[in-house]
Amino acid sequence: MPTAPALTADLIARVHPGRGLDDAGAMPLLAEAETDALLDAALAAKPGAPDALWLFAYGALMWRPNFAFTERRPATVRGWHRRFCLWQWRFRGTRETPGVMLALDRGGQCRGLAYRLAGPEPRAALRAVWHREMRGQGYAARWLPALTPKGPVTALAFVANRAGGRYAGRLTEGEVAARIAAACGHIGPNAEYLLNTAAACAALGLRDRHLERLQIQVAAHLLARPAAAAAGGTGP
Repeated sequence: MPTAPALTADLIARVHPGRGLDDAGAMPLLAEAETDALLDAALAAKPGAPDALWLFAYGALMWRPNFAFTERRPATVRGWHRRFCLWQWRFRGTRETPGVMLALDRGGQCRGLAYRLAGPEPRAALRAVWHREMRGQGYAARWLPALTPKGPVTALAFVANRAGGRYAGRLTEGEVAARIAAACGHIGPNAEYLLNTAAACAALGLRDRHLERLQIQVAAHLLARPAAAAAGGTGP
């Protein structure tokens, strides 16, 4: 039987050897004051002990957290699943060739990581990652029960904002794979995001067949593109 194509950093670089130019107007961001106001409202609604602040990670926060934490546990949330369902018109995509990013969407369950954030002041501990995730208006914040080997915790999770303009709905796996293979923004290719997230899941022993299938399909799309033709398309 033929071997399924593998998604690798070298294959991605063959098709996307550079990065695109940034277009700050492609995806409007919330102002700092608006983002802070949403953070204050979320913290005011936080259940449980005020000094216990947990964050659920299922995508880039598994492999690129930008916050201090004192503990990390495998965790599962029920009623939500990991899905590429947010348009990305900037960062890892453009208006002309949008990418798609992960969010938690309704139904099923998701295995990821629960981080206990460090520091005595919850707002200060959370602010940087809150701005990173919430300014693009693709996510809504939810306090969700997360099951861990040491017992349940209540964790903040960034779920898909279905009412927002970035919600892409239920794209098929084939549509998602084609978008991921084609898109590249000023911080890098969309396929790199998929590769890193899948690698983080695999390293933690978190089997995600959706990500596994997408890697094969994205690799097939990239292999079908001639390197010479693609070399000038994603920036210097």
